[in-house]
Parts: sequence; C-alpha cells; structure tokens
Amino acid sequence: MTPDPRLRAARRCHNVVNPFHSTHYFSPDLGKELAAIGVTDRSAAYFAVRSAAMGEVCAGTVSATFYNFNHELVARHVPEVWKTASPATVLAARARAVDATLRRLLGAEVLASKEMAEAAELALRATEACTRHARPLYAAHADLPVPEAPHMAYWHAATLLREHRGDGHLAALLAAGLDPVEALVSHVATGKGMAPKWLLATRGWSRAQFDEAAGRLRARGLLTADEELTLTEEGVALRSAIELRTDELDRAPYAHLGDDGVARLSELAAGFMGAALENGAFPADLIGKAA
Repeated sequence: MTPDPRLRAARRCHNVVNPFHSTHYFSPDLGKELAAIGVTDRSAAYFAVRSAAMGEVCAGTVSATFYNFNHELVARHVPEVWKTASPATVLAARARAVDATLRRLLGAEVLASKEMAEAAELALRATEACTRHARPLYAAHADLPVPEAPHMAYWHAATLLREHRGDGHLAALLAAGLDPVEALVSHVATGKGMAPKWLLATRGWSRAQFDEAAGRLRARGLLTADEELTLTEEGVALRSAIELRTDELDRAPYAHLGDDGVARLSELAAGFMGAALENGAFPADLIGKAA
C-alpha cells in the first residue's frame, strides 16, 4: 500500500509541533512553580498539570486517559493532589512555567516575532477541525481560553493538537491489543520511544513488569527471541499499523489547514524546536533503547 502523502505530511507536522508542548515537562520552571503552590512530588506535578483541565478528577480518570502509567502510582497522588492545589491554581502555575520555559529556551525576540504569531495562527486554524467526541483530554483542553500572547497561543494550540492525536492513538493501541506496559516496550523497540530508564523512573512500572511485558510480546511473535528489544517483521508491521491508524484518526485538523498551511507550520515549528533543542529542552538520553 502506498502511504498517503498528506497523512505523512500531517505526521511530520505533528512531530515538530508536539515537542513544543512537551518542553515544560522537563523544565526546572515547572518544578519551581508547582512547588510554590505546594506540589513538590514530580509525579504528582505531572498528573496535576496534565489532568487539571478535566477538573478534580479521580485516579481512574487519569489512568484511563494517560493509558501507560501504573494505576498504583496515579492513585498515590490523585485525587490527593487537589487538596493541595485546585485545578485552577495548577493551570495558572503551569502557564507561568510554560512562559518562563519558552523565554529561557527561545528568547524574548523569537517569542515576539512575526513567525511566532504566524505559527500560532496556523496551529489554531488547524484546531478548528478537531473533534471532542471520544477525546477526553483534547475536549477538556479545548474548553480552556486561548492565551493572548502569541507564544502562549501557539503553545495552547500545540497542546490541543497533541492531545487530539494522543486520544486517537490510545484507541489504536487498544484495538491492537497492547496493554499499557506492552505499548511502552514495543515503542522502545522501534528506537523512537522514551528510553527504559526514563520510563521506569516516571511511569511507575518495575523492571520485572517491564521484562514480563517484553516476554508477552515475544510470545506473540512481536519481539525477537533474544534479550534485545528488537521488533520482528510482525512487530514492525503492528507498530506501523498503529501509527497509520493514528494518522487516519488525526487527519481532520491538517486537512483543514491545507497542504500549504501544513508545510508552513512544519517549517516554523521545526525552526522553533531546533533552537529549543540546542538550548537543552530535553535530556540527551531521553530517546533510545539503552537501559
């Protein structure tokens, strides 16, 4: 089957827009702002900032919408974190952290540039075609107001596009029969996923649970029989099918933006992320198979 060039272009666009949203998760500014409102645990901070748009949700809602976190870890912090800081307080702290992070990574001149304003306009236009049904994280964030500052408006739009695609991706994982840990392990095996050391430190799974999931994938013929995390041909095909289904479910915003708009947004987003990466937006060992 010949890949649809528009779907490939949409995925490339997502791949450079999405990290703009994610920069604050690895920023010292987020820890500083959350600590100032009493949330000092890193896991609690992550669960709070990403779920706050949904209100004072329970652990079950977070586990369902985040998919690949150990529910025991989630339940350790949610809903307890809402006793420390309300969702509105958390959202305000996140906004301050995002602003500080982007100013540090890109500088005031870039944030105030016509290119940033153009990227915000393009990304927001793409979100006009996003849909709420069966997309809880997207739908919750779509109810938040669009910030006035162009860099914050672009970050908001990047968040909407990320969560819209992410909600669809979870449906594809579920249809493929991959449980949360199997989804993580198989993504690592592609060479494009978060490295095991980071997964084990943040997702709440033990090394034994990680290895057991790898064993289940080997039993299904998705990983090679050796101890390396290497996909078989069947495993490659399954992960490719998952990504293709995700592309299909995420087609609408990029079709709405149009070919020229997708190309221009990709160009602008790549420029911003190139600068952010040069300034240490993410840990150097974040992606890969190394344990």
